[in-house]
Amino acid sequence: KTDVFLPFIVLSVWGATLANLTCLQQTDLKSLIAYSSISHMGMVIAAIMIQTQWGLSGAMALMIAHGFTSSALFCLANTSYERTKTRILILTRSFHNILPMMTIWWLLTNLMNIATPPSMNFTGELLIVSSMFNWCPTTIIMFGLSMLITASYSLHMFLSTQMYSSLLNTQMQPTHSREHLLISLHIMPLMLISLKPELV
Repeated sequence: KTDVFLPFIVLSVWGATLANLTCLQQTDLKSLIAYSSISHMGMVIAAIMIQTQWGLSGAMALMIAHGFTSSALFCLANTSYERTKTRILILTRSFHNILPMMTIWWLLTNLMNIATPPSMNFTGELLIVSSMFNWCPTTIIMFGLSMLITASYSLHMFLSTQMYSSLLNTQMQPTHSREHLLISLHIMPLMLISLKPELV
């Protein structure tokens, strides 16, 4: 049954890997997050095309989880843009000294982006990789490579925005309650769904 969709599965897995590699080259924070979403959706398309119960459940879980995660990352990118007036990674540095609470939000969101357990992202990716492995064992190589690259660019994004000494000599505004509320409204539902995945 999946033979008809074989070209689409191959294209989506290959496209996800290429999107991940593109993420490593990005200097713009929002572009990096956008390409990250493309790579995740490549895996979702592959899982849907395989047409197994695990694949469809994993695709649904990953779509919901990545919806929350990427939206939270875009919100965090906007908070840094409002203060630095730039999206260039090398210029958005040293936030851990100035806005320590935001650093915690960045860390949590990046951990969810790389699908660390017990997040919903992990559940979705585990179901997808299981269904893909049952369909064709060699896909584990591509999926493993994608996961490795995802971890690399997520770590790069976190370190670039939070660590090192700042190159900008501008006065930073403190974080507002609305910003913390906005991020917590992304993280908390995702954590609650992770604890009770049957809600999906």
